[in-house]
Amino acid sequence: MSRTTLDTPPAAPDAHTPLSHGLKQRHLSMIALGGVIGAGLFVGSGAGIAAAGPSIVIAYAVSGLLVMLVMRMLGEMSAAYPSSGSFSAHAERAIGPWAGFTAGWSFWVLLCTAVGLEGIGAAKIVTGWLPGTPEWAWVALFMVVFCVANLAAVKNFGEFEFWFAALKVGAISLFLVLGVLAIAGVLPGTDSPGTSNLTGQGGFLPHGSEGLVVGLLASVFAYGGLETVTIAAAESQNPVQGVARAVRTAMWRIALFYIGSMAVIVTLVPWDSKEVVEKGPYVAALDHLGIPGAGQLMNVVVFVALLSAMNANIYGSSRIAYSLVERGQGPKALGRVSAGVPRVAVLVSCVFGFVCVLLSYWRPDDVFPWLLNMIGAVILVVWIFIAVSQLLLRRRVEREAPEKLVVRMWLFPALTWVALAGMAAIFVLMARQPDTRVQLYSTGGMTLFLAAVGYAWQRARAAR
Repeated sequence: MSRTTLDTPPAAPDAHTPLSHGLKQRHLSMIALGGVIGAGLFVGSGAGIAAAGPSIVIAYAVSGLLVMLVMRMLGEMSAAYPSSGSFSAHAERAIGPWAGFTAGWSFWVLLCTAVGLEGIGAAKIVTGWLPGTPEWAWVALFMVVFCVANLAAVKNFGEFEFWFAALKVGAISLFLVLGVLAIAGVLPGTDSPGTSNLTGQGGFLPHGSEGLVVGLLASVFAYGGLETVTIAAAESQNPVQGVARAVRTAMWRIALFYIGSMAVIVTLVPWDSKEVVEKGPYVAALDHLGIPGAGQLMNVVVFVALLSAMNANIYGSSRIAYSLVERGQGPKALGRVSAGVPRVAVLVSCVFGFVCVLLSYWRPDDVFPWLLNMIGAVILVVWIFIAVSQLLLRRRVEREAPEKLVVRMWLFPALTWVALAGMAAIFVLMARQPDTRVQLYSTGGMTLFLAAVGYAWQRARAAR
């Protein structure tokens, strides 16, 4: 359905945007490839397996289909209107300034908080290697390194992500090869498990439909971060071609890395093994194969995935903040650009992230859990803005500039409505689960607050 051609002229990013175009095609290609392999896959999938058992494969397949639709919609808009604000800019263009304000600032809070959480996760791994060293000091070190890298030039972000992504892709590809060989019974020193782990220990659905629902919700949030490539595309040498390639390959990347690896893990390792949660599913699977040092090597990969996510989220949060200010929806100081980099936005995003880390130590029982609940369902809110924006913008682009439809949503508008129905279903499922119900209500409260502020801001600007 895509009609990308090599002679498609590069589209300029938003007018008056002084950001540099320092990302090369190799950077963007690897960000697209490695960005799908997030910390949520390595770290968070263990809880999903414990809840759903072998049916976690179904959960990841269902949520993966939804994510493919969202990425296709976002790709269509981002190829037509490249912008560092990505979905926030599209929501403003399609729905109104209040929508761009709400989507952008809620996502900014999510990314900044995630920076802190990923720093804590990476620090825990290091303190396991170097017992006695303080976690907060490691988080501060990581924060400083990536803050300085992002302050210097966008190509630094690109280089970090290029090599991080290369390591993640190489490691998970090797994992999949070893896993398939072990399942086939041709890996030396291992016997094929057959279907014993898929049908034993309670069967394919050990906790019934409720377990599948919990696994589905866990899998949805593991896909967060795929939006970064559309943000980064605005600073690449050919935004349209970069977005088109990323979206076109999203389907096989999700199928291979997420669904494929879940299938390998639950086939190799009993789903109720405590190591799946304690060590992580990938480490548990490699330890189960008895490959010397493989488990520790995967810990290194998880560590790199967390650092990669930190780097990407610092970049993404700063660009979202910059784009909002450029569109008159935030403090002007955040929009200051030096050497093609929104340095004030980078600094503020890093400071917010480190404050989240400090709150995890200072107020672990009240403020920090409240913050985590508040961002719990933000990604779903963003996806709804993406779907509604695409519904509205598609007809407009077809009328005014059909040549901009380099990427097209499949079976429009039917699959856009299917995606919206899927998101609504996830909200209903969240409301039924006690743990996720709190997240749903907290995120809903933040979203309504931001929408009210955004609408008031819009009215105030219109009255000037």
